[in-house]
Amino acid sequence: MTVSTRMFFAILAGLARPAMNVALGKEWHGLEKLPRGEGFIVVPNHCTEIDPIVVGHMLYNQNIMPHFLAKDGLFRTPVLGAILRGANQIPVERSGIGAGKSLEGAEKVLAMGGAVVIYPEGTLTRDPDLWPMKGRTGAARLALSTGAKVVPVAHWGAQEVFPRYAKGFKIFPRKKAHVVVGDPIDLSAFNGHQGDKATLEAMTEVIMADITTLLEPLRGGKAPARRWDPTAHDQSTHGRFVERGAKPAQDQHPQKNQKNDGGTTETGDVQ
Repeated sequence: MTVSTRMFFAILAGLARPAMNVALGKEWHGLEKLPRGEGFIVVPNHCTEIDPIVVGHMLYNQNIMPHFLAKDGLFRTPVLGAILRGANQIPVERSGIGAGKSLEGAEKVLAMGGAVVIYPEGTLTRDPDLWPMKGRTGAARLALSTGAKVVPVAHWGAQEVFPRYAKGFKIFPRKKAHVVVGDPIDLSAFNGHQGDKATLEAMTEVIMADITTLLEPLRGGKAPARRWDPTAHDQSTHGRFVERGAKPAQDQHPQKNQKNDGGTTETGDVQ
């Protein structure tokens, strides 16, 4: 990693870490499972817009520079775009011939021994109770093409500070974010397979199952037997599916609240 890239990471960390330390307590587990000396893929669950800061904070504190796949529009903003480019983050075009360029960028980061963070759900979960929903195949495709380790990460608590699509933060009383790093996912059954749709979808379900298994102890409950599928509920698969501050229709009668180990409850309700 170049000196300039590390400088931009230091700028980002200097802005984000103090704010996160004020807004959230932190409890991290399984840090010893993060690979060292090789490129790897991080696959977290995604339930609030500040998730990247939570995961990035954890990785950066372990001297691992996280490279996120971020919407290409963010790279065109004057200040944030310059920082993202300087920190060697990876722009994602959601459609057209540029859609594959993000994976090419991710492959380069992995080849240089970096950590690529991909949210396999592709966007914030649509599940009413914020459980991991049906995944998309980008992480599986990258793992199959590079052979890089895929490391699951589950976290819970940040959604209490900034609920999904909320208009503002809930700083008080101070909350705590719990983050758990799991063992690299065993994808050996897919070694030698081509990147056909069936293979990628099967790999993706293995990835989502490992993330969900990590999340269940944090929430103190079991995930639904059937994973939420946005298309089955006529929901878009990317972008906001409700206006900021509005309550999704399916959140009117959410499943039974799940408790995390801090004793608080959480549903899909937003403010």
